[in-house]
Amino acid sequence: MIIVTLQRDKCIGCNYCVEVAPKLFQMSKKDGKTVLLRALDSKGFHTLKSPDYTILEACEQAEKICPVHIIKVKNI
Repeated sequence: MIIVTLQRDKCIGCNYCVEVAPKLFQMSKKDGKTVLLRALDSKGFHTLKSPDYTILEACEQAEKICPVHIIKVKNI
């Protein structure tokens, strides 16, 4: 199971995560911050749980490239 967490309120809108993982992230037209697609929101933390291991590499790249370190990826 892959678990991806995004702390959206701290996003600076750099768009790096969208560039490396466009199937998982997109930029909001409303506020210019990233959106983790198909995620559930709980108190500002957007979480995606997926059994699809093909997304792991893209998620890890997004985690590493984020300049404000608001993306966390767990492989359990």
